[in-house]
Amino acid sequence: MAIRRMDNVLIVVEDIDAVIAFFVELGMELEGKGPVEGRWVERIIGVDDVRQDVAMLRVPGGPGKIELAKFHAPKAIRSEPADAPANTLGIRRVMFAVDDIDDVIARLRTHGAELVGTVERFENIFRLCYVRGPEGIVVGLAEELT
Repeated sequence: MAIRRMDNVLIVVEDIDAVIAFFVELGMELEGKGPVEGRWVERIIGVDDVRQDVAMLRVPGGPGKIELAKFHAPKAIRSEPADAPANTLGIRRVMFAVDDIDDVIARLRTHGAELVGTVERFENIFRLCYVRGPEGIVVGLAEELT
């Protein structure tokens, strides 16, 4: 049996609306947002008395999705510094291919995003960078050079 696809990556956040706005500015589409609670979700995630809001964002025309969760109960806990460096264990970033890296950076800055390092060229293939957005979320941007 083989994997059919990767459906989504979950990011637990405190300010779900700010993070939605950031990813929408990046170019993702909000697929839906609403409350999730009940014994079924508690059994899946192994946490009791769960009350949360969940939003699903999708890449237009593509299979990639990001799920955001804002826990009202129990409260979310932070397991690392908010601005963890790239060599911290765990998932560090989500990478997106973009048409115009400079335009995307400028638009994301209106949502408080900042470059982690600098925009760099990888041979004659890509321009690449990391951007830190709301709540310390890091996205990688890759502009294919033609």
